[in-house]
Order: sequence, then structure tokens, then C-alpha cells
Amino acid sequence: MTYPMIQLTDVSRTYPGGVAALRSVSLRIGHGELVAIAGPSGSGKSTMLNVVGTLDRPSSGTIRIDGYDVSELSDGQLSALRATTIGFVFQHFHLAAKVPALDNVADGLIYTGLARSERRRRAAAALERVGLGHRMDHEPHELSGGERQRVAIARAVAGEPPLLLADEPTGALDSVSGTGVMELLHELNASGTTIVIITHDREIAAGLPRQVGMRDGQIISDSAVPSGSLAESGVA
Repeated sequence: MTYPMIQLTDVSRTYPGGVAALRSVSLRIGHGELVAIAGPSGSGKSTMLNVVGTLDRPSSGTIRIDGYDVSELSDGQLSALRATTIGFVFQHFHLAAKVPALDNVADGLIYTGLARSERRRRAAAALERVGLGHRMDHEPHELSGGERQRVAIARAVAGEPPLLLADEPTGALDSVSGTGVMELLHELNASGTTIVIITHDREIAAGLPRQVGMRDGQIISDSAVPSGSLAESGVA
């Protein structure tokens, strides 16, 4: 049986104080898709990324990642799932200061159990892949914003995860650097990686094959579902 890469069924996330960040959200994303989850601040899109990435557990509902029901996994198994299946790219890079690009990427593979030499080999290959083979020995402060984001993407894909989650990947970049990062994400998707991009930027969302719109913790639109059919499809 072939499972979707991501399947959410009636997922809700309520925080202390009764704040409902997600409200009975259902969503299915297939292998190889390139999807924008878009909405204004407070719409629930970042919470969506956290539960899909298994960084947070839902209050109710079911989340399956590549067929695995995450509610049935222990913390150790969730860590293993993240290490082998999910890559993360964040808006503010999260690179270690005074650490060369090569080691910033290689350190992202520590939890895979690979030997240090193999981690560094894969890190070098990932940096070559994102066009930074000539900047491996440079520390973050010696790189431009666009280059730092490319290092972050290299770190996310060095373990060749089938799923990449990107949270506002161009939010801290100028337009030229942002365009370069989006072109890179398109290239990674063309090679088979499923990519979900969280964004409030309508222009970025419009440039992707599928757009899922969120507001007040719910999906209000999905370009993969005919208009007016969300309720019937089980998407919302």
C-alpha cells in the first residue's frame, strides 16, 4: 500500500487557557508535492508545521507521516523519524556561530548515528548541491543572508529526508536572495523531495503548485480541492 507523505485527520491543538491553534484540521499531501500553507499571523500555520514535524503533539486527531501514526511512537521513535524522514528549514537559519559551514551541516546528522567522516562527506555533498562548495570553511558571519539560508537548507537535506518543512524560508532575506532560495527549493522538489512551505507571503504561495489557505486554526481553501468542496472532501 502506498501512503501519503502527510495525512492529518480531524487534528486539533489547544494550548493552556483554551487557545485553539488548530481546529479539526484534515489534510492529505502526497509524495513529491510542493505545497504552500499560507495565512496571516495567528492563523495556525506554524502550529501546523510543529505538529506535522512531530515537534508538538496534537490535542486530538490523527497524524500520519509516511504511513506512521505518530501517536503510537515513543519520544525515541519520534526522534528517529525526524532524523531519517524530516528536514527543517527555519526563517532565522539557526546556525551555530563561529562554526564553519561544513560542520554546521555535518552536526545536523549527529542523531543519524553515522560516523563523523561520513557526516562530513554528506555535508560536503549537500553544500555542493546548494552551490556552496566554495564556502565550506566560512563561518556564518562571513556569509550573506542568502548563503546562510542555503547552508540551513544543506543541513536539512544532508540526510536525504523525503520530507522538507520550511518555515518562512525567505522571511529574513532580500528579494534577490529570496528568489534564489525559492529556485533551490523548486530544484529539490524536482528531484523528488516533498516540500511544505509555511508562508504569509501571497506571492510566494502563488508561485507554488498547490496552496492551502489557513485562518483561525482552520483550512479555508485548498487549490487541490474544487471550490466549495472542502467539507465534502474531508479537508475541513
